[in-house]
Amino acid sequence: MRIIFALAAAIAIAAPAMAQTAATPPKEGAIIRDAAKARLGKIDRVYPDGSVQLIYRSKFVTIPADKVIVAEDGVMTSLSRQEVSKLN
Repeated sequence: MRIIFALAAAIAIAAPAMAQTAATPPKEGAIIRDAAKARLGKIDRVYPDGSVQLIYRSKFVTIPADKVIVAEDGVMTSLSRQEVSKLN
């Protein structure tokens, strides 16, 4: 029983610290690059869940939030150009 209370207290203390270190979302108008660091285009829209929309090869594509990486040197995706072209 004591272990459960100790675990709950540790989680309660760590939760605010985790919330403060949340990644910053990408910004509209930022350039997004693919996994090979080739330019895909400008971000047209950022959704609340962190996914981004851009125009790629004359169509709108939405890259899921879990595939978007915001780093100091810019916004990237872990997807290749071929994978991005298959998105809707």
